[in-house]
Amino acid sequence: MKPMKKLEIVVDSVYLNRALEILEKNGVSGYTVIRDVLGKGERGLMAADELTDVFKNSYIFTVCEEEKAQKIAREINPLLKKVGGICIISDVVWVPH
Repeated sequence: MKPMKKLEIVVDSVYLNRALEILEKNGVSGYTVIRDVLGKGERGLMAADELTDVFKNSYIFTVCEEEKAQKIAREINPLLKKVGGICIISDVVWVPH
């Protein structure tokens, strides 16, 4: 088992690719994306029932070392300030298989 950081990002689906580019640029080799997540935040209710990606959110999570998680958080912060969303970093234990 190895202590790691879990990085969770919720972002407007229109900007999903931009968020994923930041992860990949920083050497993240794997992540999970869940599209059309429902939630309520500063911009109100995101119902995920629109025909386009407008007013829809996507949830991204990955696990990485602390330094990489902190660097990604710093780089994604300007995007989230501009378009809304959230980034959360938490402690986890990775169980390699």
